[in-house]
Amino acid sequence: MNNLIGIIAAVEISKMVGVLIIIICAFLAFFVLIQKSEGGLSSSFGGSGNQIFGAKNTANTLEKSTWFFAILLIALTLMCNI
Repeated sequence: MNNLIGIIAAVEISKMVGVLIIIICAFLAFFVLIQKSEGGLSSSFGGSGNQIFGAKNTANTLEKSTWFFAILLIALTLMCNI
């Protein structure tokens, strides 16, 4: 009985990690698309993606966010497969 409960719990955790990976992929795609300043989605949000915080802060924040979500995606993928 305990073995069955353990298997069911493992399946539920695996499903939750899978959904989390899909959400992280969406965030990562969003941050990659808004980084391109010569078009892309950044022009849809007011003409330039660098007008909110200034040129250096926005680029730095977007780059850090992209790296964060990329590393998180890799870690969750490896954790799910091990």
